[in-house]
Amino acid sequence: MKISYNWLKQFIHIDWDSQNTGELLTDLGLEVEGITPFESVKGGLKGIVVGHVLTCEKHPNADKLKLTTVDIGGEIPLQIVCGAPNVAKGQKVPVATIGTKLYTAEGEEWIIKKGKIRGEESHGMICAEDELGLGESHEGIMVLEESLEAGTPCAALFEVENDEVFEIGLTPNRSDAMSHFGVARDLKAGLLQREITKELITPPTSHFHVDSRSLRIDVDIEDNQLAPRYCGVTLSNLIVQPSPDWLKNRLRAIGIMPKNNLVDATNYVLHDLGQPLHAFDAAKIKGAKIIVKTLPKGTKFTTLDGLELELHEEDLMICDAEKPMCIAGVFGGLNSGVTEYTTSIFLESAYFNPVSIRKSAKRHGLNTDASFRFERGIDIENVEYALKRAALLIREIAGGDITSDIVDLYPNKKENSEVFLAFEKINKLIGQEIPTDTIKSILASLDIKVKNVTESGMGLSVPPYRVDVQRQVDVIEEILRVYGYNNVAFSEKLNASVASASAFEDYKVQHAIGNLLAAKGCYEILTNSLTTPEYNTLLEDNSSTKKEVTLVNPLSGDLSILRKNSIFSALEVAAYNINRKRQNLKLFEFGKTYYTLSDNRIEEKYLSILLSGAKQEPSWTGITQTTGFFQMKSIVETVLSKLGIKDSASQPDTSGLFAEGLSLTKGPMTLVSFGVVKKAILKRFDIKQEILFASFNWDVILKVMNKKEVVFSEISKYPEVKRDFALLLDQSVTFKQVYDIAYKNERKLLKNISLFDVYKGEKLPEGKKSYAVSFTIQDQNKTLTDKQIEKIMSKLQRSYETELNAELR
Repeated sequence: MKISYNWLKQFIHIDWDSQNTGELLTDLGLEVEGITPFESVKGGLKGIVVGHVLTCEKHPNADKLKLTTVDIGGEIPLQIVCGAPNVAKGQKVPVATIGTKLYTAEGEEWIIKKGKIRGEESHGMICAEDELGLGESHEGIMVLEESLEAGTPCAALFEVENDEVFEIGLTPNRSDAMSHFGVARDLKAGLLQREITKELITPPTSHFHVDSRSLRIDVDIEDNQLAPRYCGVTLSNLIVQPSPDWLKNRLRAIGIMPKNNLVDATNYVLHDLGQPLHAFDAAKIKGAKIIVKTLPKGTKFTTLDGLELELHEEDLMICDAEKPMCIAGVFGGLNSGVTEYTTSIFLESAYFNPVSIRKSAKRHGLNTDASFRFERGIDIENVEYALKRAALLIREIAGGDITSDIVDLYPNKKENSEVFLAFEKINKLIGQEIPTDTIKSILASLDIKVKNVTESGMGLSVPPYRVDVQRQVDVIEEILRVYGYNNVAFSEKLNASVASASAFEDYKVQHAIGNLLAAKGCYEILTNSLTTPEYNTLLEDNSSTKKEVTLVNPLSGDLSILRKNSIFSALEVAAYNINRKRQNLKLFEFGKTYYTLSDNRIEEKYLSILLSGAKQEPSWTGITQTTGFFQMKSIVETVLSKLGIKDSASQPDTSGLFAEGLSLTKGPMTLVSFGVVKKAILKRFDIKQEILFASFNWDVILKVMNKKEVVFSEISKYPEVKRDFALLLDQSVTFKQVYDIAYKNERKLLKNISLFDVYKGEKLPEGKKSYAVSFTIQDQNKTLTDKQIEKIMSKLQRSYETELNAELR
C-alpha cells in the first residue's frame, strides 16, 4: 500500500522527516518497506529559468533554425540556437541552462551541454511543453507571461510538487489502516505515546446541502445480509474534464493514473478515507431505480474493460430495472460507467458483506482497490460521511448540483464489540506491568472506550471499524504495538526447552537424503502443487479410481487441480532449463501429490529425481558420456542403501510413464518407480533429449526403512582375493540371478560381486550372451589359501552350471 506523506499531513500536521515517521509507523505495525521520492514534474524543473529573447535572427547556415540571444538574469546574454517556428524577439520563454537534466516521455535522462549547431555556438535550450514534462505539445516552444522577470526559476511558476511515498507492507488484518486517514489515526496514537499531542484533522461536510430534488433514483435492497448499508445521491449539470493539478499529483504519487474529474474524485476518497465509491451514469439507469440483488447462475455480464463473465448465483449485483450494472464492490459494468458525455451521476457508497465480496472477486479473478477493502471489512459508520465528502469534491471540481436527498438504507445498526480486558492477562502476555493510566491513554487514542474499571480489569467497547479486535488478546496486541515492542524490557535469563526427537524423524531423514543427492551433483527444486488437468490425458491409463482434487475457485484454467503425479512438475522445470541452454540436469524434489479415492481426499509425500544430458560437463580429460538408465538405477539403489532398505524385489513398471522402467517393491508396497520417460510425454513439453525419472513413495519409505542404529565393524587386516568368471548364459538370464546364486552358495567369505562386461556377438551361439563377473573373497580372521579359493570357485561354477545351464568360456 502506498501512502503519500504530503497527503498524510493533511490529516495530521507533523514536521518530522520521512525517515523518523517511517520508523514510528513500522513500530506501530505498519511496516514501511521503502520511501520513494515523487516529483510532479520529473527533475523538478531544476536548472530551468525564465529567459527574455533579446534578438531572433535566421541562422546563417540553416533555413529552419534561428539564432537568438536570451537574457536569463546574468551579466551576459546567452546565444542559443532554436529550431522552433514560433520563437520571436521579446518573448519570455523557459530556458534549460548548461548542465540541466531533462527527461524523455519514457523517463530517459539527457543533459544540456554547450555545443555547436551548424557552426554556431549554443549555450542552452529554449524548451517546449513536452521537453519539460508540463504537457504533450511539441508544436513549438512555451511562451510565458511577459510580466515575468528574467532568471526566475520555473519551479516556482508551475508549483512543482515534491513528495515522499511510503510503501507499507500492510498485514491482512489491518483493514482500518487501508487509507491515509487510517494511517494518520495510528500515527496520532503513536505520537501521543511519545508525549506529542497532535490533532486529527478531518475534512468538514457540514456545508453539504441539496441544491434541488430534480433527479431521484430509488434504491431497493433484496438481501440486507449481503448489503447491510447502502447510500447514494445524485449530482447533475456536471462537466467531465481533467482534474486540477493538485488532485492529479495526489493520485500519481501513489501510482494511480488520473482519468477525469469524476473518476478521480471517487479514487481520491477511496484512498483518502478507505471507503470505495462508484459513480453510475444516471442517464443509463433504466427505470430510475437501483436494485441490489443476486441473479441466476449463468447470467452474462460485461465488465468495464470489456471482459464477458458468467455470473454465479451468489454474486451480489447492482442492477437497474432491466440489467446488471456492476458486480457489487468488485467491478463496474461496460454500459453504466462514466464517460466524457456524462452530465449526471448516481454516486454509490456502501458496506457489503466481506465474505460475499471475497468469493466473487476470487471466483472471477478480479482484484481491485475496492474489493481489496470490502473483502477485509471497511468502516460501516463512515459510509455516509465518505459519500458527502465525495459529492462535495465532485461539485467543487466538476461544477453541477446535488439533485437528491441522500438515500441511506441501514436497517440494522452495527453495534460496538464488547470485550473484557484482564490486567493479569496483560502482564502475562507482555511480560511486564504497564501502568493502568498508560493503558487507558492508549485505548482512548485507538477509539476504544473504557466503559468500566474493576480491580481485575476493564470493560471495553470496540468500534465497528476495528474488525480485527474481537478478543482480549487482540486488545493486548493493540496496547503493545502502541506502547512499543522496543519498550518491553529484556530478561537477563533465557529459558528454553530442548525437544527430544528421534534420529528417524521425517525431516531429519529428508535432510540426510537431500545432502546425499546434493553430494552427487543434484540440485533441489520446489514446484507448484497446482497444475493443469491436461497432464492427466498424457497417461495411458486415465481410468484410475484415483481422481484429481479440483479447486473450487482456481486462479486460472492451467492451475485448476492439485497434481496427482510429480513427474509433470519436474518436466516443466526441465523444459524451462533446456530452453535456456542448460541441458545437463540433475534435479530432486520433496513434495506431495493429491487425489481422491472413494470420496476421501488423500495426500502422499514423494521424492522425485530427474536426470538428463551428460553425466558430467565436457572436459579435455575424457569422452563425455550421456546419462543412462543404469546411472539412475545406481542413484536409486544408493538412496535405498542409505536408508537401510535391502532385499527389495524388482518388476517391470506398469504406470505408463516409461518407455523402459522398473518398480522396486517390498512385499505389496511399491518403494520407487523409475525409468526412461516416454517420448510421447516429452513431446508435450517440447523436450527432445532423453529424460530419466524416479519417484519414491516417501510415506512407504519411512515405514520400511531400517530404524536401527548403524553398527560399525573393524576393517580386516587380511587381504582380499579377486577371481573372475566368463559365463556363457542364455539371454533370458539376469545378473540378479547370478548375484543371488553366488550369495546363496557362499555367504561367509564372499564379499562382493560385480559385472564388468557383457558381450553379445556373432562368435557366440544363437540365444546366448557372455557375462564377465568378478568375485571378491575375504576371510576376516586369516589369509585364504589357494585351496580354499579354488574350492569356493568350483562350488560357484557347479551352481551356475546346474541352475543356469551356464558354461565357462
